[in-house]
Amino acid sequence: MIRILLAEDQHLVRGALSALLGLERDLTIVAEAADGAAAVAAARTHRPDVALLDIEMPVLTGIEATEQLRVAVPETRVLILTTFGRPGYLRRAMDAGARGFVVKDSPPNELAAAIRRVAAGDVVLDPALAVASLGAGPSPLTERERDVLAAGAGGASVAQIADRLALSGGTVRNYLSSAIGKTGARNRTEAARIARDNGWL
Repeated sequence: MIRILLAEDQHLVRGALSALLGLERDLTIVAEAADGAAAVAAARTHRPDVALLDIEMPVLTGIEATEQLRVAVPETRVLILTTFGRPGYLRRAMDAGARGFVVKDSPPNELAAAIRRVAAGDVVLDPALAVASLGAGPSPLTERERDVLAAGAGGASVAQIADRLALSGGTVRNYLSSAIGKTGARNRTEAARIARDNGWL
């Protein structure tokens, strides 16, 4: 029996996934979570074989949770499940330690097969996304540039970003300018949108 932790912040989606996977004789859901931090805590308690994580969750994203699980529960293999088939997400998820990456519109039998393969130690990638990821190349943004763009989402001022990240205003402006240049954007709002669209944030 393959023991699964299911982390998805949308209750209806989580319920549907739990019901579908529950129909498989060799799969069992041992824990569910609605955010990334709760997923890490549940994994520490239940030690599942596979953690099926949504990529877009509150508190910790699926990628951030994957990084923590790699340290806290290294025997648990992570399979990322997402609506967002963005090449940058795939690269970041694999760098964080995920063993697989599938999109939510995959047929249920393919999701079950992916879980079995990840539990067996294989790496499972959506083929179209893998090709797109190879073509897209790595993110041009540094970790700090990503942090500054993310902190500025929603229209935060330079002073607010600086306060949030414990940086000087001048340093924030430099990071924003660099990120705008690297993304080919006209302003920081467009730079953030381009970064999100490519899965770099």
